[in-house]
Amino acid sequence: MEKIEHKYIEVNGLKHHVADIGSSSGSQITILFLHGFPELWYTWRFQMIAVANAGYRAIAPDYRGYGWSDTPSEPEKATFDDLVSDMAAILDALDISKVFVIGQDVGGMVAYQFALRHPGRIHGIVTLGVPFMPPRPVEYHTLLPEGFYITRWQEPGRAEADFGRHDAKTVVRNIYILFARSEIPIALENQEIMDMLEPSTPLPSWFTEEDLAVYGAAYEKSGFQTALQVPYRAIRPTKNIQQPSNTPDPKVEAPALFITGEKDYVFKFPNMENYIKSGVVKMFVPNLEIEYIPEGSHFISEQFPDKVNELILSFISKNIQD
Repeated sequence: MEKIEHKYIEVNGLKHHVADIGSSSGSQITILFLHGFPELWYTWRFQMIAVANAGYRAIAPDYRGYGWSDTPSEPEKATFDDLVSDMAAILDALDISKVFVIGQDVGGMVAYQFALRHPGRIHGIVTLGVPFMPPRPVEYHTLLPEGFYITRWQEPGRAEADFGRHDAKTVVRNIYILFARSEIPIALENQEIMDMLEPSTPLPSWFTEEDLAVYGAAYEKSGFQTALQVPYRAIRPTKNIQQPSNTPDPKVEAPALFITGEKDYVFKFPNMENYIKSGVVKMFVPNLEIEYIPEGSHFISEQFPDKVNELILSFISKNIQD
């Protein structure tokens, strides 16, 4: 980890924390790593070192309002477009014209939006945990019980009150444990999400107390307000995210790879397994490869770093473009 450099880049009126490793030569192939929630740049610590050792450059920002990056003045108004614009501006500030984009969870959603808005800046795209999803109304709230964690976190003030009973380290701990399971986190009617675990519940075997301390310190600084807005409240079902009926579905034409753990709870989302395994997802990402990690959970980049590194490096080597 000592080889990873840390810098602050001011774009769009905010200072963004960016982890950086590898040559900064203009001809260097660069990989842009985009984290999920409750993750940060640190999620990619193993992958960053692996790609740097292979001769590439790796950069991993903390999104606005996450971790060590500045929080926007109105976090409740943050959007996916803001995150995409920030990433493009960071690349411009670093004089990087084209990248491989790799995103986990929320980062996969940001990565695909980046690819749709900036197709000329993409060598290829890798996502972990969450596949490309077409821009249609989000309906999980109507198909799952009221205690579904996304439904709860979309309710203004509810997660803030729930999280506020604990320090940031405990919040991250609980979410990591819940998300590492194969079942969708769904609370009972009179139970909050943070109450779904006993304090004595152990961390996943691959996630250490030292790792937790890194995340806890970062979220003590940033809080969770922006992270609750993007992605959870920025994707709530509203008219402004529904496509007009005459608008064609978007397609990502770049080479793409989706890596998923077969025990990822996301597979239990309504119709998700069929969407992935039937190949319907390839209607939107025609050049998509899919790799399954049999024992993998939602956090496969941290759970099985060597396997994920192998898949990423193989994908990059096959798809390097001038």
